[in-house]
Amino acid sequence: MSDAKRLDESMKTLEEGITKVKLIMDGYPASKLVTSEEYMRYYDCVYLLCIRPPPHDLSADLLQRYHAVLDESIYFKVLPFLKDKSGTSLLAEFLRVWANYKAMVKCLGGFFLYLDRKCSDQKSSAPLKEVALSCFQNRVCCDLLPKLFDAALLLISQDRREEPIDRSLLQGLSTFFWENGGPQKGTYYYMFEEKLLADTYSCYSRFASEWLLSYSSADYILKVERCLNDEKGRLSQYLYPSSVEKLLQVVHLKLSGETTSQLIEKQKAENLNSTKYQELLSRCSNLSIG
Repeated sequence: MSDAKRLDESMKTLEEGITKVKLIMDGYPASKLVTSEEYMRYYDCVYLLCIRPPPHDLSADLLQRYHAVLDESIYFKVLPFLKDKSGTSLLAEFLRVWANYKAMVKCLGGFFLYLDRKCSDQKSSAPLKEVALSCFQNRVCCDLLPKLFDAALLLISQDRREEPIDRSLLQGLSTFFWENGGPQKGTYYYMFEEKLLADTYSCYSRFASEWLLSYSSADYILKVERCLNDEKGRLSQYLYPSSVEKLLQVVHLKLSGETTSQLIEKQKAENLNSTKYQELLSRCSNLSIG
């Protein structure tokens, strides 16, 4: 078999593998689509296509094909399913397509592993995993991010009102943000945390005003204690510890730190036993928020 024909056959075989792996975007598990023997055969195809001397080295063509697979998957299997969705349905669908995309990229990366190493050695391309992340961020997240933030903030607001929600959606979105940049300034997680801090500040300012009108000073302090414990419990289920601590500091400030003078006046008006009141106030002030 001539070199040209061998290269052509390798490219055709690789395309068969790509066709299979794209089915992961429909929810099919990789283990049901590609056997270990096929996996190695597709890897060998990429290897063969990359090691030939110019002009038969097809590394650039393979890199272009890798990019194309990502684009095709996003345009046909991600964006159409997110269009016109909002709220809980948007979060659920977003996490579904993201999970499928990650699984596809992992499998595809195995096929293209030799190309990835070659590009890294020659510094001709970013690592293929980073290419895949950037593609998803640029094609999907740039326009969708505000809606994801709004949907998550709405769920957290409902959770604070003790309405039933699916906390796994918030946990999944938090994990997605963390996987795509971590907590550094300017990342998705950082931007979400900033929005949540502002929303929490506003939320508990309202709660403080409402509760001061509705409860006695003693009941208010007990309410704050219970609220801080509940807030810590719920936030710990879907946020990272550093974020939980920041948010609890805001809650403590709005409910306790900024209401002390009002509580003192309220206590005086109620003629509450001073010793009992100070005991409650000290208990509230010393609550752990870490």
